[in-house]
Amino acid sequence: MGITSGIVLYAVTWFMTFLVIIPIRLETQGDRCEVVPGTHAGAPERHFLKQKAWITTGVAFVIWAILAGIILSGVISVNDFDWFDRIPDPV
Repeated sequence: MGITSGIVLYAVTWFMTFLVIIPIRLETQGDRCEVVPGTHAGAPERHFLKQKAWITTGVAFVIWAILAGIILSGVISVNDFDWFDRIPDPV
């Protein structure tokens, strides 16, 4: 895995982790009983995005390190996903 592949893998891992972490501890206007007229009760009142971004960065790094370790060790390779034998065996 090259540098670019590692960065792309981290970016994908970060965004997927962020989408999982966003709804955690979300306080909506309906939860706080302070619904602004013209908005939905499910609109976020306090979202803690800065804290969630930092948490996401740490969690994504751990997940990325595990994935990168698996890829670099050769436990799983591209040839493992070649179900139709289209990729030649590495020489």
